[in-house]
Amino acid sequence: MESPTSKKSFLKKILALVLAFGPGIFAIGYTIGTGSVTSMIVAGSTYGMQLLWVLLLSCVFSGILMFAYGNFALVTGETALYAFKKHLKWGKLIAIMIIIGISFGQWNSLMGILGISANIIFEIFLIYFPGLGGYHYESVLIIAILVIIIMYGFLMVGKYAFFEKILVIFVTIMGLSFIISLFMVYPLPIEVAKGLIPSIPQVEGGKMMVAAFVGTTMAAATFLSRPLFVKGKGWNISNLNQQKKDAIIAAGLVFVISASVMAVASGALFHQGQPVTKVLDMVNTLEPVAGKFALTLFFFGTLSAGLSSIFPCLLIAPILLADYQSGELDTSSKQFKIITAIACLFALIVPVFGANPIQMQILSQVFNVFVLPLVILGIILLINNKKLMGQYKGSFWLNLGLYAALLFSIVISYNGVVALFDFF
Repeated sequence: MESPTSKKSFLKKILALVLAFGPGIFAIGYTIGTGSVTSMIVAGSTYGMQLLWVLLLSCVFSGILMFAYGNFALVTGETALYAFKKHLKWGKLIAIMIIIGISFGQWNSLMGILGISANIIFEIFLIYFPGLGGYHYESVLIIAILVIIIMYGFLMVGKYAFFEKILVIFVTIMGLSFIISLFMVYPLPIEVAKGLIPSIPQVEGGKMMVAAFVGTTMAAATFLSRPLFVKGKGWNISNLNQQKKDAIIAAGLVFVISASVMAVASGALFHQGQPVTKVLDMVNTLEPVAGKFALTLFFFGTLSAGLSSIFPCLLIAPILLADYQSGELDTSSKQFKIITAIACLFALIVPVFGANPIQMQILSQVFNVFVLPLVILGIILLINNKKLMGQYKGSFWLNLGLYAALLFSIVISYNGVVALFDFF
């Protein structure tokens, strides 16, 4: 019989393994939030597994870009926007455009994320306290205010290691919740195989959904912030292999978790003819098919996705600004505290006005794709600069991957423009 001590040591080993995860944990936090979960649920319930190929390509290119940005930081000791400003022609203008574009997209996402997270917590309370049903607006607003105050409190601790541990907890809960749900509700294998063949749904909203998929999975914020988090981890040029593995694992986990969400929605709802446009619609539609346990797991995962995204979204504007100014992030500075406080107030817009955040979520994901070509072009120019990179200059295969990612991002950006014109 196994002793309690050996069980305890096994759990300690598992916990140590999870906490050993590197800066890639921030990539998962940025990438998989309620916006991403919403996009996956809407796509899975409406189009089945048809958009799996978009998700796969986005994750492959994300891994390549994380690797490229991480390597640049380890070799040169410089961060992304600071290097753009210092080494590229028109670099200042490009960096400012990127800061504005990404901050706009992330803060718009933040409104929806907080609104959905507060609604999910409210629905959980409603199960135990049915009397709250008549106080939906007030309850959701109070929950949203409490959540954002707690998150701001975490930010004030101001330590990289602390940020990382908080994210590890949320992301682990989220990943396990979605993957276990997949074992209970899943699509047919033939549908998964067909989903890997490129095609765009020829229906209203199909083009926008493709752009939203790329906007949420190939998130420019993920790549630009990576040098700062790599430096925050204390890595240097001796950690090149570790950085490579971290990028591959992060991209792989983003694919597995996102595909699990899409597959659960497809398996449970697509053939029932029940497309979902709100995360909370899953309460009524998923429960009869999957049962209460799968539903609870799925919602726990969705809530963790929301909470794991609020944290990096609050960080993004001060991160980009600090990157542009000096390449160093000072979490104890007055600038950091003021910008994150403004972001917290901005996040409360949707809960205060009682608006439906889902449309804003998908639109904000579409807007994210427009700065992506600039972000990819910037790193192509930097990693091929012999003066900067020396013997670590970009290889043929890395360049092939980056140019393919650039072409993909341009096509998707064009697709996003067409989708927005159709929408408005």
